[in-house]
Amino acid sequence: MVVSIRNRLFDYDILEAREFDIPVISVGNITVGGTGKTPHVEYLVALLKDHFNVVTLSRGYKRKTKGFLIADKDSTVQEIGDEPKQIKMKFPDVNVTVDKKRVNGIEHIISDSFPEKADVVVLDDAYQHRWVKPGINILLIDYNRPLSEDFLLPVGTLRERPFRKNRANIIIMAKSPEKIKPIEQRIILKRLKLFPYQSLYFSTFNYLEPKPIFENSVNNQRKITKKTSVLLITGIAYPKPLKEYIQTMCSRIEHIAFSDHHEYKQTDIESIKEALADINGNDKLILTTEKDAVRLVENQYLSDELKLNLFYIPIAIQFLKEEDKVFNKQIIDYVRKNKRNHSLHKI
Repeated sequence: MVVSIRNRLFDYDILEAREFDIPVISVGNITVGGTGKTPHVEYLVALLKDHFNVVTLSRGYKRKTKGFLIADKDSTVQEIGDEPKQIKMKFPDVNVTVDKKRVNGIEHIISDSFPEKADVVVLDDAYQHRWVKPGINILLIDYNRPLSEDFLLPVGTLRERPFRKNRANIIIMAKSPEKIKPIEQRIILKRLKLFPYQSLYFSTFNYLEPKPIFENSVNNQRKITKKTSVLLITGIAYPKPLKEYIQTMCSRIEHIAFSDHHEYKQTDIESIKEALADINGNDKLILTTEKDAVRLVENQYLSDELKLNLFYIPIAIQFLKEEDKVFNKQIIDYVRKNKRNHSLHKI
């Protein structure tokens, strides 16, 4: 009821959303976690960063600081949150910022005091943050959890009603099967009942080769084979696809699942150490997610043995059936057209 009333107030301009004289792209969902917001934000950053000055703006969920902050190479998860930290580690030359109040954050970004003149702002997890009116609103829907089969919190995982997808300019069916049939795509398109101003794309996760969290000459050469036993550690909302993927790589998998954005305490590390010791054989290691890795790399309770056995699996976004060409053009054309100085960029 509260969410519905709030949305109505914005719909009727009783509460007014702020528009900015700079391209703003929002990425979000209407379900609780697990749709791959951060990997899609990273896709946008990678697409735009070589031709435009991109700035990301996140809330900085669970950080211990307040107000507007610009991340640097030494920023910790405690200071900026795990997802902004992940983006900064992957794109050290990109300005990564955090502010719970996105209007305030964008005002800082476009001010003269900001280190560089921004060309485009990418908002992470801002679909419900209606105080800002983005130029492009991207809504992610998990292919495996259709909105029509879900319910509002606390019964289901929906933050707001499915018809609120009408605010999106772009809808992406995330985590789609690589070999999805055209008839399945048409069924989804018909079920969504999109408006003429909305575009639909299908994306999937590409799980890349595992990488050591703590690099050294020994664990850099470790390989996962069918004889390897894996202890999977996750602190994400929906680990099922990752677990299913890892099961295709190894002989045995044990899974310890923590809540989303989990902060690993000493007791958690002890539990992980005991679980690893309980696995027989020498060919064993710990796998985790990229988001968990940025939290674990700062953890003070990890022993040298655990550090040697800790690996994470990077994720890359791939659009299906060469839809990336159309998607990329839609994004680039929007940024080029609305860039503040309207100068031409060749891409």
